[in-house]
Amino acid sequence: MGTESAQTERMMGILLNIGEEMLRNGSEVRRVEETITRMGKAYGAMYVDAFVITSCIVVTINMGNNNTFTRTRRVPEPNVTDFSKLEKLNSLSRQFCKTDMSVEELEEAYEGIVSQKAGFLKFCAGSVIAAGTLAVFFGGNLTDCVLAAAFGMIICVMKKYVMRFCTNTIFFNFICSLLISMLIRKTGIFLSIPVDKIMIGDIMLLIPGIALTNAIKDVFVGDTVSGIMRLAESLLWAGAIACGFMLSFFIV
Repeated sequence: MGTESAQTERMMGILLNIGEEMLRNGSEVRRVEETITRMGKAYGAMYVDAFVITSCIVVTINMGNNNTFTRTRRVPEPNVTDFSKLEKLNSLSRQFCKTDMSVEELEEAYEGIVSQKAGFLKFCAGSVIAAGTLAVFFGGNLTDCVLAAAFGMIICVMKKYVMRFCTNTIFFNFICSLLISMLIRKTGIFLSIPVDKIMIGDIMLLIPGIALTNAIKDVFVGDTVSGIMRLAESLLWAGAIACGFMLSFFIV
C-alpha cells in the first residue's frame, strides 16, 4: 500500500506539473481541468476533482478504499507563451489516456518537453517582423518599418534579460514601454520624423492579447472567477503600457 500511495503521489505531482506548464503557456483553465481529470481517470482513479484558476491548481484523486489524495500548486506568473510546448503537452496527455504508458514514461516524456527552450533568435525574428509589418499596416512607410523592427529587437532583449529582475509583468510593461517610448521619441527628434506609427508597431508587442482573449472565453464558458481575474490582470497590463508611453511625452 505504501508503494501504491507513493506512486499515486508521484502521479499527482506530474499532473500538477503538466497543468502548471499548460497555464503558463497560454491554455485556458477549462482545458487544464479536463486534461488533469482525464489523465487521472486513465491512471485508474475512481474520481478526480480538479479546480483551476489562473494562479492556483487544486487536485483531489480518489483511488478507492477511502484512499484520497489532495495537492495544491501555486502557479507563478507566466513570462512567455509557447504554443508549441502547449501542443506537445496536449499530445502527451492524449497519448497517456490512449496507451498503457507508465508513470515513469510519462514523467520522462514531460521532462523532455519542458526542457526544450524556445529559440531566442526565432522569438526575436517573429517580434521584429510583427513590429515592422504592423507599423506599415497602420500607415507607416519603409523608415517606420525599419525603426519599429529595430526597437522591437530591443523589446525582445529586455524581455529576456530585464524581465527576470521585475517584480511582475505590470511593472515590466511600464518600464519597457517608458524606455522604448523615450528612445523612439529621441530618434524621431534626431531624424525629424513622426513617430506615431513606430510606437504603434512596437506597442503591439506588449499588448496582452492572448490573456485578454482567454479572459473573455473563460467568462463565456462559465469560468467566471478565472475570466475576471485574467481580465483585470490584462487591463492592468494595458494600463501600465499606456502610462509608460504617456509619461515619455512629459520627459522627452
